[in-house]
Amino acid sequence: MLAMGRGLMSKPRLCLFDEPSYDLAPILLLELFRVIKSLREQGPTVLLIEQNVMQSLEMADRAYVLENGRIVLEGKSRELLQNDHIRKAYLGL
Repeated sequence: MLAMGRGLMSKPRLCLFDEPSYDLAPILLLELFRVIKSLREQGPTVLLIEQNVMQSLEMADRAYVLENGRIVLEGKSRELLQNDHIRKAYLGL
């Protein structure tokens, strides 16, 4: 969280977050995603690399699914949330 704050002080046009939820307590995880969503609404483009698929897809406009370093699926996040492959492989639904 401190690193995010320091980076935001420069008012970037693009913010890259690589696994920001890694090793966070569940309550902090919710706050983190709330902050990222709020940041996104304020203007900068947000590029999020994250394994928490459900939270990420609920927040994102577009998503790319990587397997072994290759893009295997891409599209609007809302569409991917409804995709059977995504639901089974990544969401356990």
